[in-house]
Amino acid sequence: MSDSDSNTVDVKRRRMLVATTSVVGLAGTAAFAAPLLISWMPSARAKAAGAPVEVNISKIEPGQLVRVIWRGKPVWLINRSEQMMKDLPSLDSRLADPASDVETQQPAYAKNASRSRKPEISVLVGICTHLGCSPTYRPEVAPADLGADWKGGFYCPCHGSRFDLAGRVFKNVPAPTNLVVPPHFYKSDELILIGEDGGAV
Repeated sequence: MSDSDSNTVDVKRRRMLVATTSVVGLAGTAAFAAPLLISWMPSARAKAAGAPVEVNISKIEPGQLVRVIWRGKPVWLINRSEQMMKDLPSLDSRLADPASDVETQQPAYAKNASRSRKPEISVLVGICTHLGCSPTYRPEVAPADLGADWKGGFYCPCHGSRFDLAGRVFKNVPAPTNLVVPPHFYKSDELILIGEDGGAV
């Protein structure tokens, strides 16, 4: 066998070994990368936890509060009565941010007197903006423990913060800002979707 014949055999063999090694290497890389990439994708449970929540509001009585969970947080929906709506403007002088000027506390479409898309329906994240406690719903007017000027709202038992029925924080309480209004929109007169704004700006 001449030198040129042995060189030809070596080149062919080398190419075959390189090709085989490349295929095995790619298969190993894929076997390693696939579980890693899959682990980065959210699970069905995680997707559900952040998914929008649809609520039928047709059966909520005036003054009634309904609680739902969205992204692991309590969200309150209240059908405010006519009297509750009339009382809201009378509290402005006692509130820290009556005009909802802290933009991070509500979407632009909820920066109004009722802090909502529909004045009678309040949609609020039920977490105090002080240290994350959940305030209690206190719709009664002038209870003995909250005073004769109380017109209904939310009271945080952890540190005494108070909010009106639009989730606006009172002055001189530990909570620094109003309760958060989550993104939401009405799919119909009876259905509200919490977690999406329906493309509103």
